[in-house]
Amino acid sequence: MTILRGERVTLRPQVPADLPVLNRIVRMPGVAEIWGPDPEIDDQDAFTIFVDGEIAGWLGWYEETDAMYRHAGLDIFLAPNFQDRGYGRDALRLGANWLIQERGHHRLIIDPAAHNARAIATYAAIGFKPVGVMRSYEMGPDGTWHDGLLMDILAEELIPG
Repeated sequence: MTILRGERVTLRPQVPADLPVLNRIVRMPGVAEIWGPDPEIDDQDAFTIFVDGEIAGWLGWYEETDAMYRHAGLDIFLAPNFQDRGYGRDALRLGANWLIQERGHHRLIIDPAAHNARAIATYAAIGFKPVGVMRSYEMGPDGTWHDGLLMDILAEELIPG
């Protein structure tokens, strides 16, 4: 089991016992507005984010393994009491380093809602750059289509913590 330790957070591969807490977090005000009307976290490839031994959030990842398009992607949420305190940057940096160093990826992507300025600023702080707006990309909690922002980062662009 790969456990990643950063300056402020620890990432442990998600286990089924984490799901009740993660599903409570993803439905909290301050999280649910981005994640939709009835979000559900399952047992996909993900890390559970811990701060001082407490579950603080979730860092999902995936890989495109076709050699011609090989890359990986990340997604994240934190409980409201852990937001705006640098934990997201630490968790993302750890996950990005792992995908680059251990999984051999040269490029990573992330796709926040285009209106989610806080997330975009967090991703930019570790080196992600805007690629373009994906129009009517995702259905928002209000039932209407919203734009997404595709961002990417190359391995050599990752800003150290």
